[in-house]
Amino acid sequence: MAYKIIIEPDASLDIQKAITWYNDQGKGLGRKFFSEVNSHFNLLKENPHFENRYDNVHCLPLKKHPYMVHFTIDEVKEIVSVRSVFHTSLNPKNWNR
Repeated sequence: MAYKIIIEPDASLDIQKAITWYNDQGKGLGRKFFSEVNSHFNLLKENPHFENRYDNVHCLPLKKHPYMVHFTIDEVKEIVSVRSVFHTSLNPKNWNR
């Protein structure tokens, strides 16, 4: 059974900031970034049990971009809550959401 994906407002902001940055770097790069993020969300729908990094926060790194999807899982309701899409060069201790 597929899990439902909920993208928290802070994660949406993270994604939009990255899309804007990539679009500033070159035409179509933001679309490529979003496409990869979206494909990773589809992976999470089928199997969200990726690496558990911080307490109950799981992480799934993107393959082509230096970002990591941070998410929590509600097993009972079968919901994956995407909390952040965080650049991997940033210190995760700065992520206090």
